Amino acid sequence: MRRVVVTGLGAVTPLGVGIRRTWSRLLDGHCGIVNVADRHPRFAEIPSQIAAVVPPGTRKDGGWKASEWLTRDEERKMARFAQLAMAATEEALDDAAWRPTSTEQLEATGVCLGSGIGNFDEVYGTVVAFEQNGYKKISPLFVPKLLINLGAGHISMKYGFMGPNHAVTTACTTGAHSIGDAARFIAFGDADVMVTGGAESCIHPLALGGFARARSLSTGFNDNPTKASRPFDADRQGFVVGEGAAVLVLEELEHAKARGAHIYAEFIGYGTSGDAFHLTAPKENGAGALKAMRKALMHAKIPPAAIDYINAHATSTVVGDAAENAAIKALLLHGADGESKQKPADINVSSTKGAIGHLLGAAGAIEAIFSVLAIHENIMPPTINLENRTPDFNCNYAANSAQERKIDTVLTNSFGFGGTNSTLCFVRYK
Repeated sequence: MRRVVVTGLGAVTPLGVGIRRTWSRLLDGHCGIVNVADRHPRFAEIPSQIAAVVPPGTRKDGGWKASEWLTRDEERKMARFAQLAMAATEEALDDAAWRPTSTEQLEATGVCLGSGIGNFDEVYGTVVAFEQNGYKKISPLFVPKLLINLGAGHISMKYGFMGPNHAVTTACTTGAHSIGDAARFIAFGDADVMVTGGAESCIHPLALGGFARARSLSTGFNDNPTKASRPFDADRQGFVVGEGAAVLVLEELEHAKARGAHIYAEFIGYGTSGDAFHLTAPKENGAGALKAMRKALMHAKIPPAAIDYINAHATSTVVGDAAENAAIKALLLHGADGESKQKPADINVSSTKGAIGHLLGAAGAIEAIFSVLAIHENIMPPTINLENRTPDFNCNYAANSAQERKIDTVLTNSFGFGGTNSTLCFVRYK
C-alpha cells in the first residue's frame, strides 16, 4: 500500500481567511461567533440568533471579499460554499507548491471535496421567486449552483485536474470522509496528489430554524455569542452553526520526496462506522465513535497507547459531548483485559468548536488541519469556554489555553446526523 503525506494546507474560517491567521488566533483563544440577528428579519423569531461567520474585509486583513479571489464570472456561477472552497484550495496549492502543467501530472491530480448542506440560500431564494413569479424566475444556474459536487467540479475545471473527481456529503462527517476517501485514492494508485476537504455556508434563518426545531442549537447566549459554544462544559446547550472551508493537499510519499515537497505529517489511518440508532443523537455510551476510532487504529497498525492527542468532534451538545467523552475514555483507559492503563488526566483531548463553531460539512476538514498543525508545531489547541465540569469530564482538555507538548500521533473524530462516524489518524513523518 502506498504511503500518503500532507504537503499543503488552506482555510477560510470564522477566525479569518488563511490557515496561518486562523491557527494563530485559535491558539490565542479568539472566537469567531457573532450575533447575526441584523442579517435577516426572520432571525428575530428563532431562539438561536448567533453563528460563526467568516469575517468580511480585505484579503490583506484576513477578511473575505469574493472579488479578491474570483473573477466576476466565477463568482456568478459559484455557490458561496464553492467560493470559499476555491480560496482555501488556492492557499493549499500555493503552500504545497503544486501547480502541475503536464498532462501526466494533471491526470494524476484529483479532487475530493464535499459539503453537508451546500447552497441553502439558492434553494430558498429560488423557491420564493418561483412561487411568486413562476418558471421564468428560475436561474439557468440554479441546478449547477445547487449540486454538492460542483465545489470539487469548479476546482477541477479551474486547475485542469483530471484525476478522481469525487464529492462526499455525509452531514457533519463530510470533511473527514472526504480526506479518508482521498487518501485511499492515493494509496490504491488512482492518483498521486489529491486536493481534499470540505466547505459550508448556510447562515440562513431557515437553516438555523431547522436546527433549532431539532433542539440542536445553543439558545441562551444571543447577547454573549463568544460564550455560546462550550464543548465539554457543564453549561453547554447545543452547537453554533458556522461557515468556512478547509483544504489539504495529500500526496503519495515518494512523489512528494521526488519534488522536494515540505511534509507536514503522514496520514496512516481511517475508520468509519454507523450507529444504526437515531436520526440526530448518538448512543449514550459512544459505541459508534469507539468503533470508528478502533478501526482507524487497526488500519494504522498502532495501539491506543500511541495516541498523544485527540481532536474531538465535541460540538457542545449535552448528549454528543458526553458520548464522545465516554468513547475516548473507553479507548484509552482500558485494555482488552479491562484493566485501567492510564489516568484520565493523562488523556489529551480538546475541541476547537468553542472558537469556530460547528462548520458542518467543513468541520472534519478544518479539524484535520488543526490535528496536522498540532503535530507539526507540538501544540495542543485549546478548548475555550470550558469553565465548569461534571465528574465524568476528567481528562486534560487544554481548557482555555493551548498547551505545548510532544505530539507525534493524533486522532481526529467527526460524527454526523444519521449516525455516521469517522476517525482519521495522522502521525509525524519519519
